[in-house]
Amino acid sequence: MEISMKGKVAAITGSTSGIGLGIAEMFAKAGADVAVNGFGKPEDIEREVTRLRGFGTRIEYFGHDLSIGAECQKMVHEIEEKLGSCDILINNAGIQHVEAIDTFPDDKWDKIIAVDLSSAFHTIKAAVPGMKAKGWGRIINIASAHGLVASPFKVAYVSAKHGMVGMTKCVALELAETAITCNVICPGFVKTPLVEGQIADQAKARGISEDRVIKEVILASQPTHRFVEVSEVAAYAMFLASDYAANITGAAQPIEGGWTAR
Repeated sequence: MEISMKGKVAAITGSTSGIGLGIAEMFAKAGADVAVNGFGKPEDIEREVTRLRGFGTRIEYFGHDLSIGAECQKMVHEIEEKLGSCDILINNAGIQHVEAIDTFPDDKWDKIIAVDLSSAFHTIKAAVPGMKAKGWGRIINIASAHGLVASPFKVAYVSAKHGMVGMTKCVALELAETAITCNVICPGFVKTPLVEGQIADQAKARGISEDRVIKEVILASQPTHRFVEVSEVAAYAMFLASDYAANITGAAQPIEGGWTAR
């Protein structure tokens, strides 16, 4: 099954590294124009944007701070102005902090909820009018297996990802009679910079080595005992953005090695 995204504009938040960058690459290869967003060293971002342009489509970088609601909405409008539309919106931006509830910093809670949950509300709100006007759209939220089940020491992240699953269902129902779908992908552990940071944080919180965290905490959750590949998540997003998935909406799609089957 070959999927073409030629003529589509895909906006992907948190796409300067990790899962988001992998999705951006797959969509660019399939012919989509791509709006990249995220933080990082300017030279690293420029290198990745230049590399993505090598696939022959328009690639533009938008450095808006997604912890600020007005910036989220401003970014979507600027994408529409610069690239002509926002046909596919993929909310992937996320941050993490691992700590027990009784010492969890208030500012960390606020920031994680802002980036991991509220940013998706603001980008969806801004993108839906244009999708309605065009008569087609795809909204794909990247949550986590933690949007379906909980783990200790991750109160803000788990709360945000559960919220994203609920938001997805609400948006899907509101748009059910349009040609706009809204789904959420719930990956297990993918070895990205975010997860590598979690491994270090978990080691500190639990007082064990990072190797033990990987074996006894991280991969112990996934019956396959292997990390999910970035390409697996990107391919799922590609399918959900295609016409093959026109009747899939409001679904939480797990890719987590059987984690939530228990």
